[in-house]
Amino acid sequence: MAKLRIAGIVPESVVDGPGFRYTVFTQGCRHHCKGCQNPQTHDFNGGYTVDTDDLFTEMSEDPLIKGLTFSGGDPFEQPAPLAELAEKAHAVGKDIMVYTGYTFEQLLERAKNDPDTAALLRQADVLIDGPFILEQLNLELKFRGSDNQRVIDVPRSLEQGHAVTFEFE
Repeated sequence: MAKLRIAGIVPESVVDGPGFRYTVFTQGCRHHCKGCQNPQTHDFNGGYTVDTDDLFTEMSEDPLIKGLTFSGGDPFEQPAPLAELAEKAHAVGKDIMVYTGYTFEQLLERAKNDPDTAALLRQADVLIDGPFILEQLNLELKFRGSDNQRVIDVPRSLEQGHAVTFEFE
């Protein structure tokens, strides 16, 4: 049982990844991207605290859910409870998608000294990385907002030691 500070939940999202997704919007972000879609999630003291077991139970009760998406805020500001939640979701056959303003390379570097960041990276199947850049807004991109953001196959990337693009079916 871990505590997590969140801004909210969308129990059946179709815009935060493929299929019906249980999306958790974490609270707290250091990036403050110009044009951010969720500026209310920036304040680390905002939102409310939940128990990850309660989130898991709610997600598990919906047979339509294909996977779990962590958005924000920035999920990598609270990696430990999210890694725990992701591990439970994987155990029941759900995939994990994580949005972050950090680049994959920044997270790899951080993971060298932060076991919680490493744990969340290991649990992620797909990572949308990089800050949102308003000047690079592209409404034709699938599941991301600006041209600089990448869709990364995390297991393959960790295995190969560099970012490998993920292709949606």
